[in-house]
Amino acid sequence: MSEDIQKLKEENERLTKINSVKSEIVSIGAHQIRTSLAALKWIIKMFLDGDLGKLNTEQETLLRKAYDGNERAIGLVSEILLINKSEQVVEKEYVFEEINLVDIIEGTIFDFSGESTARGIEIIFLKPSTNGIPHVKADKEKIRVVFQNLIENAIKYSNYHGKIFISIKLNDDDFVQVSVKDSGIGISEDSKRQIFEKFYRTEKAQKKEAMGSGIGLYTTKKIVENHGGKVWFDSIEGHGTTFLFTVPVWEK
Repeated sequence: MSEDIQKLKEENERLTKINSVKSEIVSIGAHQIRTSLAALKWIIKMFLDGDLGKLNTEQETLLRKAYDGNERAIGLVSEILLINKSEQVVEKEYVFEEINLVDIIEGTIFDFSGESTARGIEIIFLKPSTNGIPHVKADKEKIRVVFQNLIENAIKYSNYHGKIFISIKLNDDDFVQVSVKDSGIGISEDSKRQIFEKFYRTEKAQKKEAMGSGIGLYTTKKIVENHGGKVWFDSIEGHGTTFLFTVPVWEK
């Protein structure tokens, strides 16, 4: 009997692990898809609003259908994230390689250019001098998720005509440090200790932006720590937030 119980226990642990892996794939994948859909939404909206020139009737009709379809897709992905709330998350395999973070930052800023423009928000990258920042040891796709999460949040919680400053520098301890600073709603003292918890969203965040899964900062912290770095923030309620994180330098 005890042997049968042990086998059942091992099978249960195996299935739990499989289910957890599936949960993380769904959570991270769905979050990335929603980010891309949100960027597309604002680009289409710029055309519909006439920001990029006047449309004829046929063009406007087709773009309106594309916009509505994109909205439905965003809603579906959000539902997937909500359904996935109860799942457990485990580690996924990381593929570390030599990465140029400046390129990742510039690419991510471009991805959000439509949304930031539509919201009247300027993203300013305080780009360092050439060869000023060494390459880092990172999983390219996962570290891109970190930038997507932080820039998306900075846009969502900034006020109209706000500015976002992104900077990067080399620390003395062989780590590259990145900061994303906004001038938005900020984080209250009561919420600061919970800000990296899975699915946590502050009341002000929910009022400012109804759509959100609360998984972005949780995922960001998890990814950065799995790179051997750390993530933290400085914030004053009503006066904006700066998120900072570090990634180790690539050792040749």
